[in-house]
Amino acid sequence: MSRRQAREAALQALFQLDLNHGEEGQQEQYETLAIDTALGEAEKMPARDREYVSTLVRGTRENLAAIDSLIAASSKDWKVERMAVVDRNITRLAAYEIGFSEEKITPNIAINEAVELAKKYGTDNSSRYVNGILGAMMNNLR
Repeated sequence: MSRRQAREAALQALFQLDLNHGEEGQQEQYETLAIDTALGEAEKMPARDREYVSTLVRGTRENLAAIDSLIAASSKDWKVERMAVVDRNITRLAAYEIGFSEEKITPNIAINEAVELAKKYGTDNSSRYVNGILGAMMNNLR
C-alpha cells in the first residue's frame, strides 16, 4: 500500500467517524471498525500499512480540537462544522500531518496530497478550497 492509498483509507475512516462517531466510551471501537472498513480485508493488510492508517486516524482525532482551531483561523468566514464533510476531513488529515504527526513530512507534500484527495473525492471546487485553507494555515503558522 502506498502512502497515498493509506491517506485515502484514513480519509474514508475519518469521514465515517465524522458522521457516526459513536457513543461515549465507544470511540475506540468505532475507530477500529472504521479503519477495518476503510482497509477492506484487514487480515490481508501488512501490519505496517494498517499501523500507518491507524496512526493517521487516531492522531487526527486525538488532536481534533487544535486542528479545528487552526482550520477555523485559516478559513475566515467558514465555520468548520459548515464545511463539506469530505473537505473538512481532508483538511483535518493534512493539518495533522503538517503540525501534529511525529513523523514530520514537508508541508508541501501534505498539501499536495490533500489537493489530490480533494480532486478525487470532493466537488469541482474542493481542491481549490482545501488548498486555500491549508495555504492560509501555513502562513498563520510561520
